[in-house]
This record gives sequence, C-alpha cells and structure tokens, in this order.
Amino acid sequence: MRLLLVEDDDHVAAALSAVLARHGFEVVHARSGEEALQALLPPDENDPDKSGKSGFGVVLLDLGLPDQDGYEVCGKIRKRTATPVIMVTARADVRSRIHGLNLGADDYVVKPYDTGELLARIHAVSRRTAADDSTAGIETSLKLGAVQIELPTRQVSVEGQSVQLTRKEFDLLALLAQRPGVVFRREQIISEVWRTSWEGTGRTLEVHVASLRSKLRMPALIETVRGVGYRLVAPPAQG
Repeated sequence: MRLLLVEDDDHVAAALSAVLARHGFEVVHARSGEEALQALLPPDENDPDKSGKSGFGVVLLDLGLPDQDGYEVCGKIRKRTATPVIMVTARADVRSRIHGLNLGADDYVVKPYDTGELLARIHAVSRRTAADDSTAGIETSLKLGAVQIELPTRQVSVEGQSVQLTRKEFDLLALLAQRPGVVFRREQIISEVWRTSWEGTGRTLEVHVASLRSKLRMPALIETVRGVGYRLVAPPAQG
C-alpha cells in the first residue's frame, strides 16, 4: 500500500517511515500542507474518470504544519478525494477530536502513540475501504422516521436535508440502523466498524457517537446503554 505521511519534522518522519517500510508500506513524505495536496491531487484531478482516486491507500496527517493548519488540509482533502485520513497529533482533548472527525478524518491518533496501535488503525481503515468498494452497487436503503440512509451511495438525509458524514460515522450509523432498538455491545461495534479488537478503540467509538448526535441534530437518536453499548432509537417522521 502507498501511504502519504504529512509531517514537518524530518526526524519523526524518517523514524516512522522506516517502521512503515518494514511493514510493507511505500511511504511518500510531504513536509507541508501544500506538498500533501499536490501529491494527493494531481493536475488532471478534474478528469471525471479519476474522481476520488489519489493513488494512496491512507494519509497520516499531522496537524501542526508550517504553511496551514492540518484541519484545513483535511477539509480540502475530503472535498476532493475519498482517501482515508488518519490524524496524528498531540491535541488530545475531545473537542479537537470531534472537530477533526467532523472535517472528514477517518480516525484520530494522539501522540505519543504505540507503533502497533498506529499500524492496527491503518489496517483497519484500509480494510473498511476495501469492504466498501466490494459492496458497491447494492441497491439498499434504510428509512427510520426522519432519517434516510442510502447504503450504496453512503448518503444520509434528515427530513430531506443531506448530512455529510465521515466514513466511520456512516458505518456506525448504518450498523445501528439495521436493527433499531437492539443494543449493540461496544465490543461488537468495534469489531464490525473498526475491524479490530483493540481495547483503546473504545474512546474513538465515544467520539464518533458524539459527532453523529451533533451532525444529525438528534441527541436522543443513539442511546447509551451503560455498561453494555449503544442502540438506535428511531425518530418519528415530522409533518
């Protein structure tokens, strides 16, 4: 897999690139937001046959870049390509995580991190991307009260108004929506959405649930079942 590493610290980038290379990744290093965008979005990006194709399997994006904030870079990436983005940053507060996920990041890793954890997350987002591609063309939709979920196109609307979700947010919502009212255990959600059993993913799950509630403007849509997991409470259609 080709991987784009966006990191302005050459020492950090060299060490991480060496580790990734040992695990079979072809790493391209970008030192700034502009370099990253040029690598991801070639001159013929407007060619409709290449829409959303960047040539990279995953982007590891540091937020502290010299020319522009990493959040801004993530927003630009997500508007023009579906390449999975993992933010790698020292900003550990929940508000920063939610902001990054709202901009379209697929995952968020806080420095300092364990290399094994980072590798697991890279493989998880790449497996999900492959699974999404393999199910393309299936004509299936879910309607739960005011919420409409189109599985093949990965589009969500509330009362006819489109809501932009990240890859993982959509996967989480689609999973819960397939069995409304049924409690999904945290372990089951992590296994099916993140394709991993790594315990630390639980915090990422909480952030994604909070982000979904905010984006859909339905705080009660996803109910927390303390000590167990989550369930979707279908809202009634308005009007």
